[in-house]
Amino acid sequence: MCLPSGHTPNPIFARMGKSVASGELSFRDAEIFALDEYGGLPADDEGRCANMLNRCLLKHIDLRRENFHPIDSVAADVQKVCKNYDRALDERPFDLTLLGIGLNGHLGMNEPGSAIDSTTRHVDLAPSTVSSSAKYLTHSNLPTWGIAVGLKHLLGSKEVWLLANGQNKAEIIYRASKGKVGPDVPASLLRDHPNSFFIVDAEAGAKL
Repeated sequence: MCLPSGHTPNPIFARMGKSVASGELSFRDAEIFALDEYGGLPADDEGRCANMLNRCLLKHIDLRRENFHPIDSVAADVQKVCKNYDRALDERPFDLTLLGIGLNGHLGMNEPGSAIDSTTRHVDLAPSTVSSSAKYLTHSNLPTWGIAVGLKHLLGSKEVWLLANGQNKAEIIYRASKGKVGPDVPASLLRDHPNSFFIVDAEAGAKL
C-alpha cells in the first residue's frame, strides 16, 4: 500500500488500528510505502510525514518494522534516495493507494503541471501547499520542498481512494471530478483510472 499522512486519513487509520486490536485484520504480510515527505525538517520533527504515519497508524498495527518504507529526505544524496525508492516501486504496483487532495488539486506533492509519467523526485512546493503544512508543525519553519512518489506509480496502482472532507475542498473536488482532465489538476487524472474512487463528505461534495 501507499499511504498519506495528515488529518484526512486519520479516521481510516483509527479503524485499521481497531480492526487489528480485535483480530479482524492483520498487517503482518503487508508492505506500506510513504506517499511523500517534507524536506528541510529534522528527522525527529513531529510534522514529518513518516512520523505522523507512525503516530497515527503504524504504532497501532502489527506491521513488521522492515515492511514500512519511509522516504529519507534528510539524506545527503536525495537523488539516490529517489532512485532507490523507485527501484522498489518498479518491482510491483501498489495494490491500494490512499490519497488526499490539495487545494490546487495536487496528489501527494505532485503539484499542478506534474508529468503523468513522473517518478519519485525532489519537488518544490506550491505556496498553498507550504501554507497548509503549518497545521502539522509546532514551529514557523515551513517546508518549501519535498520528495514525492510520482504520478507514474500512483496512477499505476491497482486501486486508488481519494479522500476529502470539509467545505474548503468543495471547489477542487468539483474541478477534479467535473472539469477538464489533465495535469493542471492532477487529481482529475484519476478519472481515467479503471479502479479509483472519490470518497468525500457532504461538505467536500457540496458542488457535485
